[in-house]
Amino acid sequence: MCTASRRPLPGSIAAGNIPVNARVVPGPSHPARRFLRGAPITASTALPTLAAQAERLIALDLHTVAGLSADALRGTAERAGADRTDALLAIDPALAPPSSLAPLLRRGEKPGFVVEDMTDVDAFAPTGLDLPDAPLYLVQAPERGDEFENASPAEALEWITAAGRSPLLLTEGLLWVLQVPEVLERNHSFMTIGSRARKSSGTLDSRTPALWISGGAGRDGKERKDAPKLGWCWWNNRRTWLGIASAGGRTAG
Repeated sequence: MCTASRRPLPGSIAAGNIPVNARVVPGPSHPARRFLRGAPITASTALPTLAAQAERLIALDLHTVAGLSADALRGTAERAGADRTDALLAIDPALAPPSSLAPLLRRGEKPGFVVEDMTDVDAFAPTGLDLPDAPLYLVQAPERGDEFENASPAEALEWITAAGRSPLLLTEGLLWVLQVPEVLERNHSFMTIGSRARKSSGTLDSRTPALWISGGAGRDGKERKDAPKLGWCWWNNRRTWLGIASAGGRTAG
């Protein structure tokens, strides 16, 4: 299993140096602009207050999963600004891996699940970015990346980093959906390309994790129709219904 690196990797974005309000839309002269679908689709993705987010994670018993106290979550929210709604309260991926978060997702009465051929889901770890050295941290200004529907992760990464933003991690995407289930819409969901796995050879796996709503086909099973789904796409493939999510920055809680 890969683990989060606390040292900046080549080409990484240092936490705290990212303009929170930067937009990620390539200019009209960019040669790859032809792949984009156009203006971002508006979704109601407003975050609850940090205090409410902390209580939500405590109600899900995620503080226990992460080996933290409930007071640690509440204290982080209080110090950062309990009434803030511009940041996501996140847990270090090493403490709350994707396999512990995905089953907690809900859409109606349907629980979230990981696709059957992604048994190595926890190997998808932060890659090419630097996380705060803290068990709890804040993800500023998360965006779903609707403007990158029909762009591949490889194409979108260039534009995201050029805008001074950072690709969202899988665990951050899962925590976002736990706080705001409406972030996942049918035909408008997102990839989390900040998390990648490495093969035994050391090269990067060509899959990238993504979150969307199951149609109940194939191995998903009819009983999982409309459930939140953690799956994967190829790094160089485009999907017209998957955005590529990003963050405006990360700071220690």
